[in-house]
Amino acid sequence: MKGFLLALIDPTYAKKGAQVAVVVGTLLFAINHGTALVKGKMSTGRWLSVLMTYAVPYAVNIHGRYSHCDHNRYR
Repeated sequence: MKGFLLALIDPTYAKKGAQVAVVVGTLLFAINHGTALVKGKMSTGRWLSVLMTYAVPYAVNIHGRYSHCDHNRYR
C-alpha cells in the first residue's frame, strides 16, 4: 500500500495519470453533472462528487501502471 501511495505522487506516473484524469474526468463530469451545471443546480455535494470524478480515474490509472511496472522500487 505504501508503494502505491508513493506512486500517486511520483512524476513518472503522475503526468500520464493527470492526462487520463482530465480526459476521462471531463467526460464523466459532462455525463453526470452537465445538466445540473447548465441549470445552475450544482450543490456542495455535487462539487465534492466532481472532485471524485477526477480523482478516481487518476488513481485507477496510477494503480494500473504501478501494478504492471516495477513497483518493487518503492519497497
